[in-house]
Amino acid sequence: MPIYEYRCHDCRRRVSIFWRTFSEAEEGAPVCPRCGGANLTRLVSRVRVIRSEEGRLDDLSDFSDLPDLDENDPRSLGRWMRKMSAEAGEDLGPEFDEVVGRLEAGENPEEIEKSMPELMGEGGGDFNLDT
Repeated sequence: MPIYEYRCHDCRRRVSIFWRTFSEAEEGAPVCPRCGGANLTRLVSRVRVIRSEEGRLDDLSDFSDLPDLDENDPRSLGRWMRKMSAEAGEDLGPEFDEVVGRLEAGENPEEIEKSMPELMGEGGGDFNLDT
């Protein structure tokens, strides 16, 4: 049961028309539900894909979507962090927003770390995972 979108050239509105079958949609003559006009052009509709949380997280591990990621550039790190946050679909709080905003402004990660020691939690430490 397809729903197609059309542009009515009589009333200049975008309308959706529900068809009972695909063959009816292909063979039928659409009529504007607003003005009754028959001068319609079929539009390309947006497509939405629903993905699982696991699928979204798998996509985050694929760095081919981020060819401009430069781990030595704070702005690049900020863009990457913002994308990860959007994919996770969760509000990570004002501290995260502040860190990402400062990275996107070009601030050095070490300086951010020094000015926000509460981010390190109990035991302190730093973001360097090489130790």
